[in-house]
Amino acid sequence: QVRLVESGGGLVQAGESLRLSCTASGIIFGVSLMGWYRQGPGKQRELVSSISSDGTTTYADSVKGRFTISRESRYTVDLQMNNLKPEDTAVYYCTLRNDYKTDFWGQGTQVTVSS
Repeated sequence: QVRLVESGGGLVQAGESLRLSCTASGIIFGVSLMGWYRQGPGKQRELVSSISSDGTTTYADSVKGRFTISRESRYTVDLQMNNLKPEDTAVYYCTLRNDYKTDFWGQGTQVTVSS
């Protein structure tokens, strides 16, 4: 069983920063990709950022230049979020894809940005 635990969410004002962290545990069989999705009120879940096993990163256009993803260890991924905007308000979910292309999800952490 794979478990992903997120931390670091909270309530901030526009222009401030937050750092999300996610740690995976369990029988994983190798990590091919880790990343972050988010789901805002009344919106579909969307990819925010991902990082592959070779270090290749992707970002949603809406967060480029403001968010930075990093692999802190083999099973930990962080998301540094700077210059937060009210439209960044969402539940942020950590995800992991193992070498067998199985996806795992965390429970989510709430990020609220007030204007």
